Amino acid sequence: MLKFPASTKQFAVATAVILFVCFALAATARVGAQDETYQRPRRVTKQPSATPSPQSRQQPQTRAGEEVDENDVVRIETQLVSVPAVVTDASGRPVTGLRADNFQIYEDGRPQKIANFATTEAPFEVALLLDTSGSTRAEVGLIRRAALAFIEALRPGDRVAIISFNTKQDGDVRLATVEVKAPLTDDRDELRDAVEAVGASNGTPFYDGLEKVAQDIFRERPRDEMRGRRALVALTDGVDSTSDSGFEEAREALKRAGVVSYFVQVNTEDYVEERLMEDCQDDGALRLSRTQLERYRRIIAPGSDSADFADFCRMGQFERMHASRTLYQMARKEMNQLARDSGGKTFAVADLRDAQRAFRQVAEDIGTQYSLGYYSTNTARDGSFRAIHVTVRGVRDAQVRAREGYQAPKS
Repeated sequence: MLKFPASTKQFAVATAVILFVCFALAATARVGAQDETYQRPRRVTKQPSATPSPQSRQQPQTRAGEEVDENDVVRIETQLVSVPAVVTDASGRPVTGLRADNFQIYEDGRPQKIANFATTEAPFEVALLLDTSGSTRAEVGLIRRAALAFIEALRPGDRVAIISFNTKQDGDVRLATVEVKAPLTDDRDELRDAVEAVGASNGTPFYDGLEKVAQDIFRERPRDEMRGRRALVALTDGVDSTSDSGFEEAREALKRAGVVSYFVQVNTEDYVEERLMEDCQDDGALRLSRTQLERYRRIIAPGSDSADFADFCRMGQFERMHASRTLYQMARKEMNQLARDSGGKTFAVADLRDAQRAFRQVAEDIGTQYSLGYYSTNTARDGSFRAIHVTVRGVRDAQVRAREGYQAPKS
């Protein structure tokens, strides 16, 4: 038991000492309690790789170049948003040689900090999708020559995959399928062999082809130098006839893969419409597939019975023409949408003889594309659409074509 001094002055001094000791002990206790539940976030330098434990594999990923130990507390990063951009001057000529500090990115009007930047000289990975169905079947040779010219127009270091449609016999049924003729490679001899092996198809599984590009060709995460520099280049009229997938499924798959979409739109509408008008018994007559008829029904009469649109040969010529034109309009709208989503472009060609010129334009566009990336300051995982706007400093009257926006992740 403590005894206090008799004098008032000594008593006051002793009291102060006792209070100081009590406060010190209380503060120490609070710090000790905090140490059990909180560790100061710290940046971790990259260490030699080792076999990760199950717990460490479940840790959230951080930005490139960082690793996380089991006991580290880190700030969870938002997803890297890739923004391809092509800059042209007042006369429409591409502007090269720009640096990251020439660019400013805005998301929903708010400035963002550029975290990833690749110049126009950085290599690209390209999935080349060749549609050899319908009216193009008789001109496969032209398609092959256009594809080879495109490959030759790319730069050393660019890697290409070749995808096409083919016909597979399943019992008595002939099915249109999607085939990968060559995986991503910069071996020009392998690519030439793959293009020469491209054949014709009796159907157009276009949406399935888009999903194949997203899920197979670009399944693996890109290498650092390829981040934001992956492209789909498709030669097609875009009118799907046999896919199991739908447009929205294919669109979402391409978005998740971060692929820039280019389309060389071949105009086959007049040729197809003429053959659709012929009698079903005539040689060379075309029919809309059940998949196309069902798609047409959902557009013009969503509340009607599917059986009313099941027999193409019972349709009158006016209805056949209307169905064909509706499907072509939808296809052009969808290709334009995919290009806008990703910062790509569409090139309309009258026929396959113009395809080679369009392919050269695509190769030039890819070769002048910058790749920007940022971590959004908006960390809400609400699934909302975020608008992107890119500006350029230091170039008078510069025009920028870039990705228009993206869908935020949703928890």
